[in-house]
Amino acid sequence: MTEFTDLNAFAFIRVHPLDPRHPRSILHNHSFQESHSMAKSRRPRHNDRPTTDLTALLAELRANFSKEGLGLVFFLLGGYFGFTALAAADRVSWIEQMLGSTTFPAIVGLILLGAVLMLGERAGYWNPQAIVGGELLLLGLAAFAFAQTHSEVDWTPPVDGSGGGVVGWGIGSLLVSLLGRWPGGLVALLLVGGGLYLLIRHTPLIYAVGYAQRWIAPLGLLAYFGLRQPTAPHQTTEESLPQLPKNPARSRPALPDPAAVQPTLPPMPEAPGAEKPKRSAIPKRPTPTAAHNKLQPVRSTGNLPPTDFLTEDSGQYGSRDTAEVGKLIEETLADFDIPVQVVNVESGPTVTQFGVKPLYIVRGGQQRKVRVSRIVNLADDLALALAAPAVRIEAPVPGYPYVGIEVPNTDKVDVGMRGILESQLMQSKGGLLPLALGRDTAGAPVISDLTRAPHLLIAGSTGSGKSVCINALIVSLLMHHGPESLRFVMVDPKMVELPGYNGIPHLIGNVITEVDQVTGALAWLLLQMDDRYQSFRELKVRNIAAYNELAAKQKDLPPLPYLVLVVDELADLMMTAPEEIERQLVRLAQMSRAVGIHLILATQRPSVDVVTGLIKANFPTRIAFAVTSQIDSRVVLDTPGAERLLGRGDMLFMRPDSAKLARVQGCWVSDGEIQKVVQFWKQRDAEENPDGPKVKVAPWLGLMARMEDEDELLLDAIDAIRGQESCNTSFLQRKLAIGYPKAARLMEQLEAKGVVGPDLGGGRGREVLLKGEEEEENGEL
Repeated sequence: MTEFTDLNAFAFIRVHPLDPRHPRSILHNHSFQESHSMAKSRRPRHNDRPTTDLTALLAELRANFSKEGLGLVFFLLGGYFGFTALAAADRVSWIEQMLGSTTFPAIVGLILLGAVLMLGERAGYWNPQAIVGGELLLLGLAAFAFAQTHSEVDWTPPVDGSGGGVVGWGIGSLLVSLLGRWPGGLVALLLVGGGLYLLIRHTPLIYAVGYAQRWIAPLGLLAYFGLRQPTAPHQTTEESLPQLPKNPARSRPALPDPAAVQPTLPPMPEAPGAEKPKRSAIPKRPTPTAAHNKLQPVRSTGNLPPTDFLTEDSGQYGSRDTAEVGKLIEETLADFDIPVQVVNVESGPTVTQFGVKPLYIVRGGQQRKVRVSRIVNLADDLALALAAPAVRIEAPVPGYPYVGIEVPNTDKVDVGMRGILESQLMQSKGGLLPLALGRDTAGAPVISDLTRAPHLLIAGSTGSGKSVCINALIVSLLMHHGPESLRFVMVDPKMVELPGYNGIPHLIGNVITEVDQVTGALAWLLLQMDDRYQSFRELKVRNIAAYNELAAKQKDLPPLPYLVLVVDELADLMMTAPEEIERQLVRLAQMSRAVGIHLILATQRPSVDVVTGLIKANFPTRIAFAVTSQIDSRVVLDTPGAERLLGRGDMLFMRPDSAKLARVQGCWVSDGEIQKVVQFWKQRDAEENPDGPKVKVAPWLGLMARMEDEDELLLDAIDAIRGQESCNTSFLQRKLAIGYPKAARLMEQLEAKGVVGPDLGGGRGREVLLKGEEEEENGEL
């Protein structure tokens, strides 16, 4: 016999699964040459114990051959019983004497059961419990037939094949003698019901039940509504109709319903051993809301800009053949032994999300469902098969039993802000400071409320749509508020995006383009925060909403506007004075929510030295545009995903009340739209305040001047007391020629900086801790 030592030689030879040369054999872990060398040895080694291999071999034999052999036995028995019944002709055969009127169902059941067992894994959805169900069904039918034909207990076994035969006589006599005729018949029916349930639940018959439900339920509803009489001629009231579950419609009825493409998907070839799932209707995804605010939005007293200034979406959603792409997804995953089924398709402005339901794999007689992690790990393989730049997988889709595979559309649609501002979602749940973010993967509007955010962090690489998003957020706020209810402080070190808003009445001062002024602006906001808290404490109110409600009742109490700080590039600020900027931003973020001060920070460099841990902890609402690496995505969102975005407004939105990320295509606001809104507010301000100042002076400029003067006096005071053993306030008054209040304030600052000691009282001076020139050389203060 010719010996083959190369396993590749068997590539075209069909071998049995138990052969060691088979790639999936249980003996494949051992080398083929090693097994051959052992077989060639003349004297087997008595100390070898192939117990593990023998156990595995028996298990494999039991798993692969027991079902097929048992199925063959059942199939032959069914054929033999049927031949016996037919050959009996006019006389009663012994099988009819045993089973009676249940002979024909028993023969058909044995033949079908044998065929299913012989098919093995190709039979699809099947469990051994079906055998028990079939037996209970036959025994229950036989007992029920005996109970219906015999009103009293007859201890003589029937030989004429009537009722349930000898089997039905044995079980039926026992039930009738113990319970009576009708209770015994009821128990027999319970056996029939239990057996029928097991038989349907654990065999492919469950598919027939599923299809029947899909067709019978609509017919029942149609008959129900057709037979009901209206409460009035040609009129139907809402009370007369049953309360059915509402499916929220999208705000744009002109767009195609993505669910309509689901029936167009052709049936996919199933992977071997995959369970065919019950095709139940997948509920449609509700319109997501970023914030559920029960308060009514704050509206300005004057006129607001019309939505005619803004544009609609640029086209229809979804440009790919969804049926072809869905089939390609199933085939690609099936190549990796991952059987799935596309059960839902939703098209958005940038991507189309295919809802993929994992199926079952049958191995070794056991069913195992496909793990979601296996699908997630094949994102790059799917992108290669679909010829897509990137594929993102949402596993799972929140609230739905499937995994979302987001495939980019061939043609991208620009999302206009007008449709979002006019949507029912914005009108009902826009909140106090509504932000129009864009549309999700289903084309539904996505909004947020800045008062619930309460601060927003935006990050993304250059050209990903970060600046466009900032403009869209500002325009969204300007479309809902006048200067009496909303004020802005804008910082733009790049001097590109935000200077166009100079001159609007909402803006305090001008857009800050000098980094040196940012510290003064943040210090002014901190003072405003402290002043508002002082006012709230005096009036015994908790937040700005309660204060404005009280101001509406008391005419002498002026209302407070919301203050929004917008920073276009945080990295430039962190490079100049990182510690001071971080301290001021963190303090504002921690305490300013109640007083109506909110922050919107954006950066194109999401690194740990810019987006620090303290800043991230106080900015629960975040937006990530396309970034260059997974590390940058983790810095912003604490999870990967932003590196797979497509750019040009494609973003991931993290809500403050949810850890799940929402993929959104951001609103596109052109320069012309921005200028229309800006000119509207400038013209309105000129009409209402014709004598107002033409040049706005930022209030933090005077604060910065006072801070600089105090810094100079502080240095002079240090020079004056240097080398002294003690000093007091009168000493500073004489040396610096200043008044007592300023000298006392300087003394407190010197104490805070560790230059002088604490006040000892009794008119004694403070100890000077800074002496001579030694400390100056050491660099102290």
